[in-house]
Amino acid sequence: MSAFVATPAPILLPVMALVAWSLVMWLWMYVTRLPAMRKAEMKPDPNAPRGEQMSQLPPAVRWKADNYNHLMEQPTIFYAAALALALMGQGDGLNLMLAWAYVGLRVVHSLWQALTNVIEVRFVLFALSTLPLIAMTWNGVVAML
Repeated sequence: MSAFVATPAPILLPVMALVAWSLVMWLWMYVTRLPAMRKAEMKPDPNAPRGEQMSQLPPAVRWKADNYNHLMEQPTIFYAAALALALMGQGDGLNLMLAWAYVGLRVVHSLWQALTNVIEVRFVLFALSTLPLIAMTWNGVVAML
């Protein structure tokens, strides 16, 4: 019996790139958070209200964790849209370019938030990254009709 191996849709590469970037941010978060916690002699308290202890850390340390959390929010829509497009055979061409634009803007957003965190600029980057996501969604809906 031979196994069927399909050629992966090109749009899966930006999906995996964003997953990899999320893991980079996870690592960066802990590489900065754990030493800051040691320096502050912080003992994790499971009874403290959510976020209370982490709010004691320096802002530049918290920004990495905030961004990691952001990468667990809107990008879930990107993953769903990209996987749907891949399954529909629409994971190349314009949709592939839109997916890479989304990933690139999210990486820039992450770096901005983790390093400087000027909120007005971060908002613009977030809004710009939403545009390719909207276009991918539109293209998927149109392909289904």
